[in-house]
Amino acid sequence: MLVHSRTGRWAARALFLILFLPLFALPMLVILAASFSTHWSGAFPSGATAQNYGAAVRGESLQALTTSLVTAVTASVLALVLGSWAALAAAALRKRGKQVLDALFMLPVAVPSVVVGLAVLVAFSQPPFLLNGTRWIVILAHTILVTAFAHQSVSAAIVRLDPMYEQAAASLGARPAYVLLRVKLPLLLPSLNAAAGLCFALSMGELSATMMLYPPDWMPLPVQIFTATDRGSLFTGSAVAVVLMGTTLLVLLAVSRIRTKASYR
Repeated sequence: MLVHSRTGRWAARALFLILFLPLFALPMLVILAASFSTHWSGAFPSGATAQNYGAAVRGESLQALTTSLVTAVTASVLALVLGSWAALAAAALRKRGKQVLDALFMLPVAVPSVVVGLAVLVAFSQPPFLLNGTRWIVILAHTILVTAFAHQSVSAAIVRLDPMYEQAAASLGARPAYVLLRVKLPLLLPSLNAAAGLCFALSMGELSATMMLYPPDWMPLPVQIFTATDRGSLFTGSAVAVVLMGTTLLVLLAVSRIRTKASYR
């Protein structure tokens, strides 16, 4: 919403702070404070210590972080390829066909993720597609959950794309494959980077479907956090949560820099 008066701008900023601090910033600050604490004193954590991070960056937690990174990167790449391919294919379809394809890709996010986890578990627990008990069933579930966001992001970018670039390249004798690789995809690169960052962040934080599918040797970090807090290790779980947030933010900042450079091309 655009606010043109000075009083209106200050009111909008005050409203933002009133809503942002208690709903978003305060819970994160409490987790950060708990990660450096040993016990609760009233309503706030206390007992300053950094030992919680010793357990958060080694052993099972470090392995879980590696598992989350591998899962998120693999699922993001697969989702980006599948979602982009579907978006490019849908652009050539008629309106009805495009609507059907969009609905199919949005179906996994229209239902709770635990339903997707159950569906994947039932579908891939019997031969010939026996994935239950392996890392691949977790990666598959994450891919299914995040592909919709990649598809929608690229579809929106294709709609905004000026067709004159493709027409000019085709008029100069460029083949369709050359137009796609050297004209269309470079123009879509900022949206592809944005979709990759979104898919990565969503995969790093996914818990519901993962709880139903993960094998003992492939435990992502959100499951590790849930397990730690469920056993009563609240402060260690908070430190692991801070590590998860920090790692995700670092990757998103790196993707953002790539997207910024791509926007200037």
